[in-house]
Formats: sequence, C-alpha cells, structure tokens
Amino acid sequence: MAPQQKSGIAVGLNHGHITTRRELKQKVSYRKGAASKRTTFVRGVIREVAGFAPYERRVMELIKNSKDKRAKKLTKKRLGTFLRSKKKIDELTNVIALSRRA
Repeated sequence: MAPQQKSGIAVGLNHGHITTRRELKQKVSYRKGAASKRTTFVRGVIREVAGFAPYERRVMELIKNSKDKRAKKLTKKRLGTFLRSKKKIDELTNVIALSRRA
C-alpha cells in the first residue's frame, strides 16, 4: 500500500509534517548480481579456451541419456545448492541444444 499524503496534523492516520518526496538516484547495490557486458565476454572467452570441467562433461552425457535426476544429484553435490544445480543444468542443456543445431 502506497503512503498517503500527510495531513499536517500531529495525530491521526496520515499524521505528520507535509513534505515533498525527493527523487533519489538508484543505489548501485540494486545492480548486484547483474552481469556486465565485459564479464559475460570474458566468461565466454574462458569457456572457449578452457572448455568444460570433467563433472560438466559427465553431466552433459547424463542429460543426453535422459538421466536428469542423476544429473541434478551430481551437480547438487558438486556445486552445493539446488538452485545453482538447476542453473548449471539449464546452461548445459542449452549448450547441448546449440551443438545439435550446428
């Protein structure tokens, strides 16, 4: 629920001194987690040069053989959390799909 206009009276529902709202600049902390162009570019280059980790290759094989549950379990064990695991599996399935198209 949006705050209503102050009434200027000391008591009541909308009590308080009447003021004008200031438009503040957005905090830098709101960008946290959003990847920049440079970061995505660097990660892409590293991926091209270094390739996939051994566990990632194994996960890709499991996904190809439609053993999704086993793949999720493996990535969960390697990465620590289920959310990271789901993200990684999504990334690897996209890689597999791209390689099939090409």
